[in-house]
Amino acid sequence: MSSLAVTDTAWEAVIGLEVHAQLSTKSKAFAPVSIEYGAAPNTNVTPLCLGHPGTLPVLNENLVRYIVKMGLATNCNIARKSIFARKNYFYPDMPKGYQISQFDTPICYGGHLDIRLEDGTTKRVNLTRIHMEEDAGKSIHDQDPHNTLIDLNRSGTPLIEIVSEPDIRTPQEASAYMVRIRQIVQYLEICDGNMEEGSLRCDANVSIRPKGETKLGTRTELKNMNSFRNVERAIQYEIERQIQLVENGGTVVQQTRLWDANRMETRQMRSKEEAHDYRYFPDPDLPPVIITEEFLKDIEASLPEMPDVRKDRFVNEYKLPEKDAQILTENKYLADFFENALNGIDNPKAVSNIVITEVRRVLNEENIGIEEFRISPERLHELVSLREGDKISSSAMQTIFNEMLESDKSASDIAKEKNLLQVSDTGFLEPLVEQVIADNPDESARYREGKKGLMGFFVGQVMKQSKGKANPQLVTKMVQSKLDSE
Repeated sequence: MSSLAVTDTAWEAVIGLEVHAQLSTKSKAFAPVSIEYGAAPNTNVTPLCLGHPGTLPVLNENLVRYIVKMGLATNCNIARKSIFARKNYFYPDMPKGYQISQFDTPICYGGHLDIRLEDGTTKRVNLTRIHMEEDAGKSIHDQDPHNTLIDLNRSGTPLIEIVSEPDIRTPQEASAYMVRIRQIVQYLEICDGNMEEGSLRCDANVSIRPKGETKLGTRTELKNMNSFRNVERAIQYEIERQIQLVENGGTVVQQTRLWDANRMETRQMRSKEEAHDYRYFPDPDLPPVIITEEFLKDIEASLPEMPDVRKDRFVNEYKLPEKDAQILTENKYLADFFENALNGIDNPKAVSNIVITEVRRVLNEENIGIEEFRISPERLHELVSLREGDKISSSAMQTIFNEMLESDKSASDIAKEKNLLQVSDTGFLEPLVEQVIADNPDESARYREGKKGLMGFFVGQVMKQSKGKANPQLVTKMVQSKLDSE
């Protein structure tokens, strides 16, 4: 398929996202069993998960608490009464033959969130609803050449589904929206936001229409996008596919399509179901969810400092540039790491610099999260403190940082072992400064005549005499004072 620049065509894309966030509760939505990720297949199950007749679901209260948190954080209205419904369909990884979800009475509705675009502007994306449901199990197709394997550990895991209005117009906006969703759920501590492990998943409804048209076109639904980059790539591909299809005289058919990250294309999975295909009806085994004013106030009081508020605090309290504050607070755990590493250091910018440049470089190179970073905030604090105290040079700081990545040693121990500590003892340095000036009378005279560039020569000579241990800033001051006074 030839590459089309969507913004250069006569077409406009209309995109709505359905984001599933797997909640970080300890047990499942309707059964008292662990949702631990990585457990042996089919060990975190109960008769309810297996669809045994006569089993009754019992609502996990934290599912309600977490979704109300998300609703409040995204400016939603909170329904004081909502009901669960059965969404009927059969998949091998759903033994009950239905999914417990919500249909016409979602608990959160009518919210919005603002996304930051690459040009620095913001855009508001409205939300249709956020509702509660349970996850299905997992079908595994690549471990047996003849059979599909079923793992029901995930079956019944509590989910919230965040449904946007079709307000998104570009793949880049879709990716920014997903980043914003992950940021919010992480700050609320209701989901780890890990797309690779499936705890944050996204389906995209994509259609096209001529620019200026208000009527929506026929949409396709995209699934199987397990990273922000793949969300962007899949939507871009689908927009181009639909444009080429229509311009060649074809018609877009409503269907569900899978994103194939290896072949970099979407392919048809099935025709798209409508609501009536699922035969929704209220779940007779679950009572309505009633939200009291007391419950709502309790949730409101428990909300943490949110990303935008934290960013502004970093600017006002730590005097960081807004760009630094924006980068640090995009990820809650990175912001936590920064503040723990700061811990009283008088120059927050010094900590910000090493976190943004060196720490993030390692995270990107190794494709890991800050939780897996091998240098603790406390160890990084000591390293920056050494540099801020002029006990090590900037180059020594880099050497020590690299060594800390490979060992559990402290910054001080590494500095001592590698003889990287700077000498700031004027009693030690003064004889060296006097000797260098005395040994170079011609250069001293030229300096006093105005050749101030010779300062580097004198400092270099002192550094050589001290075998690189002298504090160059202190040496500079001492040489200048000595030459100017004679």
